[in-house]
This record gives sequence, C-alpha cells and structure tokens, in this order.
Amino acid sequence: MLTDFERKVLRILYNYSSGRRRLPTIHELTVKTGKGDKVVMAALETLITTEYIHWEDKSDTANILILEGWERDSEKPKLPNIVPVANPNNTDYWTQY
Repeated sequence: MLTDFERKVLRILYNYSSGRRRLPTIHELTVKTGKGDKVVMAALETLITTEYIHWEDKSDTANILILEGWERDSEKPKLPNIVPVANPNNTDYWTQY
C-alpha cells in the first residue's frame, strides 16, 4: 500500500505524462509536492520497488516509464459493508426539521 506522498508523486507523474506529454523534472516534483529532493527520490525508489514505475537510467526523469498510473485495487483498504436500516414509515424528516 502506498503512502499518501507516494500516491501523490505517482499521480503527478501520470498527469504530467498525459497532459503535458512529458514527465516533470525533479525540481518540478519538489515544487509540486513541497518536499525536498531526498524525500522525492525516496518516493520514486519506493515506486520502483513496488513496480509502479520503471526507471533504469536515473540521470533524468524523462527516462521514467509509468507501469501503473494509480494504486492497485488489491492494495486499497476495504471498508466494511454496513446495510442501513430502512424504515419506510419514517416521518422524522418532515416533522423534526
């Protein structure tokens, strides 16, 4: 499961590639995220190890290949299914508000 920051970096990469037809530089990533170079690089390394991106030549971010643009469904936290109790004769809305 990705942290919020890693998910943010992944979405920035994906949106840049689809909207601007290029990938952001490290400087642009630091500006967009508000974090330093080391934190951004650590997030990119995590995205590499979890196989969301592929980045062999690390001299430039233009060499990044995005494998998946968003978090996998299997890694998202699941919310329990709660069935709401329905009362068809409930007039509270009309009488109490």
